[in-house]
Amino acid sequence: MSVSRINRLVLSSALLALGSLASGCSAIDRLSQIGETPKLSAIENPTAQPGYKPVQMPMPKPEQASYNANSLWRNGSRAFFKDQRAARIGDLLTVTVNFTDKANIANESQRSRASKEDSGIDDFIGAKTLGAQAQKVLPGRILTTDSTSTYDGKGSVNRQENLQTNVAAVVTQILPNGNLVVEGKQEIRVNYEIRELIVAGVVRPEDIQSDNTIDSSKIAQARIAYGGRGQISDFQQPRYGQQVTDILLPF
Repeated sequence: MSVSRINRLVLSSALLALGSLASGCSAIDRLSQIGETPKLSAIENPTAQPGYKPVQMPMPKPEQASYNANSLWRNGSRAFFKDQRAARIGDLLTVTVNFTDKANIANESQRSRASKEDSGIDDFIGAKTLGAQAQKVLPGRILTTDSTSTYDGKGSVNRQENLQTNVAAVVTQILPNGNLVVEGKQEIRVNYEIRELIVAGVVRPEDIQSDNTIDSSKIAQARIAYGGRGQISDFQQPRYGQQVTDILLPF
């Protein structure tokens, strides 16, 4: 057995062992929760999460606010009275998630190619005059090739998605041009299943309605996730061993 093959076997065994260890820890946690409802996540500061990163976007040059003498109006102001819409870090606003997507795509491509090459000399170095024995040794044809290639590919997509709900989000960052970075998370527990809705992205203050709501279609860099965890989600997932073998096996 070659050294490279031994190294691959050792690596595969190590990955299987790590996968078994990880699944074992998860299994212990799940065993400790038998008969208990799934626990809700603690309310935490989004900016303090391990994977949180401040959003950086292309910004225009900063402009200084100018005040007109003997005037109540300031350049850049939206109204004379106080605006109740979200504008500062920590403010809340309601995101109206209205996501409807439908796609029906079908395509097919076919390809076929056949080629044949035949090159040589009938009488190679006077093989016919040298006798039967020489004709057996000397080639009659120098090169003969024949190839055929056929390809037929088909693909189709047929999906329909519809999600309509509301979620409150908190302003976590204000960009230099005034745009707001928002993030909201909602958890609903029904019996032994928790449904999670996560919304994040960048919004313009001008797109926020007077009732402090904004449609999800007006969120730039939108990240919307809707899923769940619990007994039903566990049954819908393949077993840990099957997931590990799906990743490691090349066939």
